Amino acid sequence: MTEPAYDLIIRGGRIATATDVFEADVAVSGETIAAIGRGLVTGKREIDARGKLVLPGGVDAHAHIEQLSAAGIMNADTFESATVSAAFGGTTTVIPFAAQHVGMNLRQVVEDYHALAKKGAVIDYAFHMIIVDPTKETLEEHVPALVKQGHASIKIFMTYDRLKIDDEPLLDILAAARESGALLCAHAENHGIIAWMVKRLLARGYTQPKYHAISHARISEAEAFNRLIGMAALIDQPIMIFHVSTAEGAKVIRDARGQGLKVFAETCPQYLFLTADDLDKPGADGAKWMCSPPPRRVSDQEALWQALALGDLQTVSSDHAPYRFDETGKLRAGPNPNFKQVANGLPGLQVRLPLLFDAMVSKGRLGLEKFVELTATAPAKIYNLHPRKGSIAVGADADIAIWDPAREVILNDEMMHDLAGYTPFAGRKLRGWPVTVLSRGRMIVADGKRSAEAGSGRFLPRNGGDAAKPTGRLVADMDPALNFGAKLL
Repeated sequence: MTEPAYDLIIRGGRIATATDVFEADVAVSGETIAAIGRGLVTGKREIDARGKLVLPGGVDAHAHIEQLSAAGIMNADTFESATVSAAFGGTTTVIPFAAQHVGMNLRQVVEDYHALAKKGAVIDYAFHMIIVDPTKETLEEHVPALVKQGHASIKIFMTYDRLKIDDEPLLDILAAARESGALLCAHAENHGIIAWMVKRLLARGYTQPKYHAISHARISEAEAFNRLIGMAALIDQPIMIFHVSTAEGAKVIRDARGQGLKVFAETCPQYLFLTADDLDKPGADGAKWMCSPPPRRVSDQEALWQALALGDLQTVSSDHAPYRFDETGKLRAGPNPNFKQVANGLPGLQVRLPLLFDAMVSKGRLGLEKFVELTATAPAKIYNLHPRKGSIAVGADADIAIWDPAREVILNDEMMHDLAGYTPFAGRKLRGWPVTVLSRGRMIVADGKRSAEAGSGRFLPRNGGDAAKPTGRLVADMDPALNFGAKLL
């Protein structure tokens, strides 16, 4: 008797990539996709995907997992709970942070996060390194060594009292990233504007969570984007700008990319589906919707959708930052904290893809191919995980989410698998849901049940790839041919 040719065949589904949609079978051998075609021979196992969509597992390139905040608050999730929630939402790759704080050894920080992920993660992962203490040792010894080990992206903050990097050290970090071949990612808001607004609001008694949305004045985003882009252009260092929230910010990025600068950018579901009005709740309830930057206006949502359509923004991440609505998280300062005392962040790993699928596919905004591009293919390419991740293709890892496009779900707190205890999107009715999820060919979610073991996810070492390569076009101040021979890079 002839042995089956493949370990698994996903039969008769409608496959989508970032460029095409077609009906075919997908065959898996071991951990990778071995064939795509019609009428493929039998496999040891088969999944009937007729009437379903067969999509690449999502790549969420911005999530805070088992991370200690600068204020000493541990977020709610472990690597196990966070990645399980990701899997239930159709995400099979995540890039969280190895977060340095002042006085910490960056090498030790990365090692500690590796230990946590190795113990708990059920999907594959890479890391961004957060730098808040750019000492000579950090930049000249640790960064080059860690990039060589496969940690090819660095995040900095331009705001937050205990995290912010000022302009001169930011230039040092940009130069270190350039020399090491890493992509520089940034939370870019003007710290001085925010601090000034916070002081005036609190002094006048405007303390409720809704005033958080006012404290992060819109201009603080666009100004910081312009400043960061200018410094990156001086160094000729590619950058990724995280969580764009305003129309003005999107325009800054559009203008920079139009000038040929190597600027990438993302937004998040909270800026596409929430507004500042969601923070306007009785008592401290609005704290559940507090994140930074805050949700803005409906007009900003429309501007961000347009930026996604035009390619000014290339990805949509969750910025998963789960804090419970109790004394361990949002209410650490008591039951009625002022907005400055509330931990910023929303849970979102599980709902990112369903929210976007409902808007982009079920409701027809941008379409299925663009959905795959923004949530899987583009982040995999930018962070140099493609072609292994981010697409349905022969030779790629068999990271596959099978979606029922007709299934209707009303989001509620109880269905979430993270440990935040709530979803800020509760009550929303969505059409389309991932019903079967595979990671490297192994079933990790099926029929609402988990089958993945803690620690079964793998680290994905990577270099910076094309996204992190400088343009080679130096501004006059940095070009020896134009600056009297001074070699500054």
